[in-house]
Amino acid sequence: MAAGAAASQPEQAARRMHLVLYGRAWCHLCEEMQAALAPLVEAAGARLDIVDVDADPGLVARYDELVPVLVCEGVELCHYRLDEPRVRAALGLGA
Repeated sequence: MAAGAAASQPEQAARRMHLVLYGRAWCHLCEEMQAALAPLVEAAGARLDIVDVDADPGLVARYDELVPVLVCEGVELCHYRLDEPRVRAALGLGA
């Protein structure tokens, strides 16, 4: 396998990473987490979806007082504040 191909495998894995940020439109903690998360998502080439919990009663029941909640590939990484080391690890980014 060529060195260039081997080097791109971690990047390809990170690009497939899918994050979901559950929050609210009027939540300052949600805005702060989204802003802090943006450079990490860009660096990893990951996909980020932002979901307003107030649009779905089931999500309100699940995440109401915990927002913002960041989930990566179905695993909750953090809520209230960004846990940058944990998010970096999940995205395959170095410290």
